[in-house]
Amino acid sequence: MAESTTQQRPLTGWDKPELDLSNAQWQSSSRGLGDVQIAFIEGFIAMRNSARPESPSLIFTPAEWGAFVSGAREGEFDLT
Repeated sequence: MAESTTQQRPLTGWDKPELDLSNAQWQSSSRGLGDVQIAFIEGFIAMRNSARPESPSLIFTPAEWGAFVSGAREGEFDLT
């Protein structure tokens, strides 16, 4: 069987869809600490600063979100 020469590239940066976040169900951490909120919407994960909800949200694919969470758990973003 011949392999397809068409490659599906991941959604990155500006290739991500414009999501309507006006009805998103934003969630804070279970402890209610920090300034970050997330929402699961249309198969993507949105993250925003709860202190400035009008500012742009970051949009992650499930794979990107998984990599971000794994990195955070492993201390990738800890200050040295």
